[in-house]
Amino acid sequence: MAGGPQSPRSAHTRPPLLLLLLFGLMRERAAESPWGLPVVADGPASFAKEVMAELASQELGKKPWPGGTHSLHYHYLALSEPGQGLPQFLAVGYVDDQPFIRYDSRVGRAQPQALWMAAVDAQYWERETQKLRVWEKVQQVEMWTVMGYHNHSSGKHSAQRMFGCEIQEDGRSSSFWQFGFNGQDHLSLDLDTLSWVSAHPVALRTKRWWETERCYAEYDKAYLQGLCLTSLRRYLELGGQSLIRTEPPKVQVTRHTGQDGRTTLRCWALGFYPRDISLSWWLSGEELALETEHVETRPSGDGTYQKWAAVQVPAGEEAWYSCHVQHRGLNHALTVTWESPPHPRITATMVIFAILVTVSLVAGVVIWIKMQLPGEEDLHKSQSPSRAVSAQHLC
Repeated sequence: MAGGPQSPRSAHTRPPLLLLLLFGLMRERAAESPWGLPVVADGPASFAKEVMAELASQELGKKPWPGGTHSLHYHYLALSEPGQGLPQFLAVGYVDDQPFIRYDSRVGRAQPQALWMAAVDAQYWERETQKLRVWEKVQQVEMWTVMGYHNHSSGKHSAQRMFGCEIQEDGRSSSFWQFGFNGQDHLSLDLDTLSWVSAHPVALRTKRWWETERCYAEYDKAYLQGLCLTSLRRYLELGGQSLIRTEPPKVQVTRHTGQDGRTTLRCWALGFYPRDISLSWWLSGEELALETEHVETRPSGDGTYQKWAAVQVPAGEEAWYSCHVQHRGLNHALTVTWESPPHPRITATMVIFAILVTVSLVAGVVIWIKMQLPGEEDLHKSQSPSRAVSAQHLC
């Protein structure tokens, strides 16, 4: 099953998703789903009730959250024809954009990606391995089914699944669930209506397929708004200072001139942690909220983040604009302006040095010219033969 169905026909059978998800996980009367939620063998109605009971017992609000915004995301990738050195299925989990768990179909086991996960017991890794093996089968079937919708029976194709939850500094939480095909959006889950949102007409067929099984969406919502958050809290506790540390941003302002001649000031914040940061441009005591261009906060690749904010300014008026930066790693807000490059100063030493260089060059040229001119004796010698020739000619 890990290699996908053997023929396009099998891709069109549209097997029940819940049946696939529970494959290999049923334990007589009780089991655990790939979401980590309890399952009973009486059917969808029964285990949906179990899910809601599990959520009700979690009491998320009683324990305080660490300061700042924190997130738990998972990215799954399935390939129909992986190239050399690539897995057929890859899953990576991230806490605050830092990888902490990885499953590679070539290895077949979940493995830690962060030092703080090395202390987790063997039972955890066995449980995660079993879940991800099921997701490997599920995503392969989904990929081949969607390939059939696109009239593809072979070739290199991919299916992506991304889902996760986030807790804001003010205590608000959010979550998302997305499915993609060949790097393009395919379906997303509206958690308020428990409906699948299709990104294009072909995705409507997948939407109809998945909406025939309401419990599939209910499980996603139960996980995202419940166990995802409790898992995030647990990982933050395991990660300790490596996840709740603070690193102040390094801030600088750069100036750029576009092809249209317009001048842009860009305020950079680099190497900060956690990711929450505020960058704003101000002029004469007023914030330029509408005039400012922002980019999303991005991972730097070393466990920190980076971000910039830009504003267009009239040439020559750059000094009037200031960038204000707020971050947990700063004792107070920073105000940074653009500093023009210093012009070189002409000092007395530089003038004397220039004069000495000029005199040396002139002296060198004079000496070289004198060396090239013939001496007096050489001049007489060079003239004698010509006089003899002239005398003979006159006789």
